[in-house]
Amino acid sequence: MLVSPPENPSHCVIEKTMQSTVIHTKRTRLEFLSPDDAHMMTAFCDRNREHLAPWEPLRTEEYYSEEYWIRQLSHQQMALKMGQEYKFAALDKERKTIIGVANFTGVIRGVFDACMLGYCIDQKQVNQGLMTEILTASIDYIFEEVGLHRVMANYMPDNHASAAVLKKIGFEKEGYAKSYLRIAGHWQDHVLTAKINPA
Repeated sequence: MLVSPPENPSHCVIEKTMQSTVIHTKRTRLEFLSPDDAHMMTAFCDRNREHLAPWEPLRTEEYYSEEYWIRQLSHQQMALKMGQEYKFAALDKERKTIIGVANFTGVIRGVFDACMLGYCIDQKQVNQGLMTEILTASIDYIFEEVGLHRVMANYMPDNHASAAVLKKIGFEKEGYAKSYLRIAGHWQDHVLTAKINPA
């Protein structure tokens, strides 16, 4: 089944079947991966080791193994079914390569109806507007299909690229947290931002 809301500013098409959901954007396809796709996640993480290292926790060698991603993607499928997290992989149109990821985690329902957003882009795809395209479509899905009220995203003060992307897609600064997360082996301050469901 294809669903394409005409008022959707991301101009994406959502393809739903009993087995999967695929969001087609202009240049990508967003999917929830299965353990069968572990080789693609392994390749994405391995080729972006140095590129992502300044913005991520320290990783062990296990993180870059296919066995790790088989287990991780199995866990992600279970968490998706339970509505606990929605982890998108953005692939090229031929479904051969992962371009980036957009992870919506820590979903809290009830009076909060919110989640955290984390994301990254392949080193060869930076400065092409792809992260904006991926996040616009995936956030629309989280608001319209999942029905969350708030998406929160935080970034380190010197991550100017991330700050620019979040501002462009409508996130607003809400605070500043000192020594917030241990990134690259050190406790780092973070700027706190959020976007509210316009509906």
